[in-house]
Order: sequence, then structure tokens, then C-alpha cells
Amino acid sequence: MNENAKNRSAGSAQRPDGGAIGAPCPHALLITIDTEGDNLWSTPETITTRNSAFLGRFQSLCEKYGLKPTWLTNWEMARCPVFRELASDAVARGAAEIGMHLHAWNTPPLEPLTEDDFLHQPLLIHYPVALVREKIARLTDLLEDTFEAKMVSHRAGRWGLDETYARLLEHRGYLVDCTVTPHVSWRSETGDTDFRGCDYTSFPGHAYLLDLDDIRRPGCSALLEIPMSIVPGPDPLIARVLRRIGRKSRPLHRFADRFFPPQFWFRPNRHNGHALREFLGRDSVAQAGYLQFMMHSSELMPGGSPRFPTEKSIERLYETLEELFAAARTRFVGMTLAEYRRRFNTGHSESAQPAGTPAARSLA
Repeated sequence: MNENAKNRSAGSAQRPDGGAIGAPCPHALLITIDTEGDNLWSTPETITTRNSAFLGRFQSLCEKYGLKPTWLTNWEMARCPVFRELASDAVARGAAEIGMHLHAWNTPPLEPLTEDDFLHQPLLIHYPVALVREKIARLTDLLEDTFEAKMVSHRAGRWGLDETYARLLEHRGYLVDCTVTPHVSWRSETGDTDFRGCDYTSFPGHAYLLDLDDIRRPGCSALLEIPMSIVPGPDPLIARVLRRIGRKSRPLHRFADRFFPPQFWFRPNRHNGHALREFLGRDSVAQAGYLQFMMHSSELMPGGSPRFPTEKSIERLYETLEELFAAARTRFVGMTLAEYRRRFNTGHSESAQPAGTPAARSLA
């Protein structure tokens, strides 16, 4: 890879929204897409990438409203010719960023961790350190060679991050992670294995440089954590009772979560268009300095996910997105994760770090 390609994501010193350095900055709207195979919720043994043919519509919608998606890309999508063509064009035009999204169970080198890794989908943090390092290297190399750009942004597959993983990312030159989900625990989301997911209930809800000895705390590493935009939901007595009973009744637990969601994510789910628009004016956004939106690429294809099973549900999704992005247009500036990292580094997101935390050190 030539030096120009490596530095493409670094860009210039100009502020991403085009404004003069020192002028007041609008809040950033960060569009992140976990770019992966079709309907991985169904734990398929053979992974397909048909959703790649449906992503151009979303890229065009983002560009219509001045937004720049970060396509956090896993192994199968990095090898998909349809996605490579779309993403390479968008990156070349400065309209998108490619980052890494690593699914440990199908990223080489493949060494079994459970009796059926495609069924259990183990987290990368559950593998031996040497294998973690090699999987990061293999996928990073593939992405950089394919898209001729230095990889600087990352989200862990299945929301699984720990201190060892973070150190390896920093060592490889990553500058942004967006795995942390404040107010959310994934401890019970790893099926019938002995491996457990991560608990982020005590983590910050604002961007912060990670302490690589304790990723719950702000530190002075080069790796900026940009947590997902999530706020606690209502917690009335009836919801607590239903969830307690629902420990033995999954339908009852789903009922409680539907009508009394424990958290609100800045993420569409077919029923939350109004709640998404309410996010735009929340006090937490003013405090954090950004809003981070996320979806999975397969959620943009009919039948590619449990949430959007039909063409009609996809059309309703796009109606919701049009309304949301239009409402955000005058109050937010679209940025990739790498662009927000540069803004943070130059001191334009002081509100994202509470007083007393270490200042961001200069990028190499």
C-alpha cells in the first residue's frame, strides 16, 4: 500500500464540517453500520452476503443529508465484490469510512473454541491472546489491502471488549473503538456456553481515551472510546415484576422489554421512530457532544434480520430514517468515526470529557 493510501483516512487539519478552527462546533452525528453477513441471528453454518446489494440505498440516503457512514466491516463482507465496489467508491469520494468489525468464529485463523462455534458465536476475548492478535492482524491486513486505507476505527463483534483486546488494537494503530454500550450488560447473552459477555452498566456514556489497565476509566492511551448512544428506560414496579417472573418465561420477558424497555438505543427497531427523534434534543447529547447511530447491514435487506423481515418493513424503516435525518440536518454535522477522533484530538469536544481527565495526546 502506498503512503497516500495509508494516509487517506487522516485527512487535513480542516474541521470536518468545513467551519473555521475555533468556531463553535455543532454536535456530531455518527452513523455506524456493523457490516456483516445475512441474518447472523439465525447462526447459519454457511454465511451469505446478499445484503450487500441493498446498501447503496442507505449510502445515498446518508449523502442526501450530509451524513458519512462508517462501515465497520467483517471478514465475509471484506471479501464480497459487491460491497467492495460500493465502499471503495464512497471512501474515494470522502463520503464514508471503512473500519473493522471482527467476528471471531469465522475470521481466520480458525481454531475451534466450542463444540460448534458457528452456533455459539464466541467473543474474541474468549480466545487465547496469540490467536486474538493473529485474527486482528489478518482482518486488518485484508481491509487495508482491499480498500487501500489505514484502518483506525473498530467495533468488537457481539459487543465484547476487554483490556487485552484494547491493548492489541492500540498496538496495531487503531485510534477509535465504539464497542461500549452504557447501561447494558451482555453477561447472559452468550447462550449455553461457559463464556460470558461483557457488562458495561458502570461505563461512561461520553467519549474518553481508554485506560488500558481498566477500560471503564478515562486514561491517556491513543485509543478513543466512543460509547453507543443509549439512555436508561423507565423502570416502574410492574416492569421489575414482569422481568423477575420472565426469567422463566421468555415471552413474558419480551413483553416487559417491549412496553417497558430497560434502555433506549439510538437504533431503529420498527417501533421507535418517535423515540429516535426525541434523542436529537436530549441533554445527554449536549453533554457527550455526539449522537451515535447504529444498525447491521443485513437489517437494510428484507428478511435479513428478525427486526425487518419484509419489504414493507424496510420501506417503513426508510420512512423513519428520512424523518430522522431530516430533523437532524440543521442541528448536527455528519462525521465518520475517524473525523470525530480528529475533532476530539484538537479539543473541539471538551464536553465529551469531564474536568480532570487527561487531555488527548497528539496523533502520530
